Amino acid sequence: MTSKVDKAPAQAAPDHAKRMDRQLYEHELYRLQAELVKMQAWVSDQGARVMVVFEGRDAAGKGGTIKRVTQYLNPRVAGIVALGAPTEREQTQWYFQRYIEHLPAGGQIALFDRSWYNRAGVEHVMGFCTKEEYHRFLHQCPIFERLLVEDGILLRKYWFSVSDEEQEKRLVSRLEDPLRQWKLSGLDLQSISRWEDYSRAKDEMFVHTDIPEAPWYVVESDDKRRARINMIAHLLSTIPYQKVKRPKIEIPSRPASQGYVRSPREMQTYVPDHAGSLNRRHAHNGHGGKGRRNSGS
Repeated sequence: MTSKVDKAPAQAAPDHAKRMDRQLYEHELYRLQAELVKMQAWVSDQGARVMVVFEGRDAAGKGGTIKRVTQYLNPRVAGIVALGAPTEREQTQWYFQRYIEHLPAGGQIALFDRSWYNRAGVEHVMGFCTKEEYHRFLHQCPIFERLLVEDGILLRKYWFSVSDEEQEKRLVSRLEDPLRQWKLSGLDLQSISRWEDYSRAKDEMFVHTDIPEAPWYVVESDDKRRARINMIAHLLSTIPYQKVKRPKIEIPSRPASQGYVRSPREMQTYVPDHAGSLNRRHAHNGHGGKGRRNSGS
């Protein structure tokens, strides 16, 4: 099944930097995630192929949005594609070749955390490809994507847009956070000093690849909460999914015991009760009450 996707008329940009209320965000996110589960059931039932491309500047919020999209989905249905640098062999292939094996089959959703658009962005700006390779990409990419759409793949492309001030703030926070330092690389830091170069590259890329068959949709992401809600809501609005009637399932009654005796605990190796030691230490220190719940931004 295919869906006609019309681009909305240009409107005055709202204040996307204003932080969305957390309670409202969590309530709407849960509702949208329930709809994503319904969409997943429809994809499986209809054998549809859905492909979502996430692109944008470093620290624009792509990874966090993908995490929320897939949080309650079946990883056998909805898979994340995040390819590393091409191997020596892959460098000799047709540029799009290594991405083809990751395209969705019937009943699958493929979420690309960056994609072939690396060539129009970081490879072009940082000089990792030749001018000839770059211009060949701009020529071939629309053709490649039209072929995907003609074959029935529901292709959606999202560009996460973040201001230079917010990007720098997020990169600094990663530098100071030991749990997120792995997200930071030398190329990420170049995104600050080469800001205008990346802006020009993005504008040129849009000129060639923002096509009617596979348009770009820009997600304002200075506020991560708004960005996640807006992106997921838009994706759902473009997929012609319907609620799939599932067969009624009943939990069977447990049969009577047939004399099974569980083996002694001493015969097995158990994971140490680290949680129990924390509880005892907590009680010894005189701390009471419930712990603080941290649901993230």
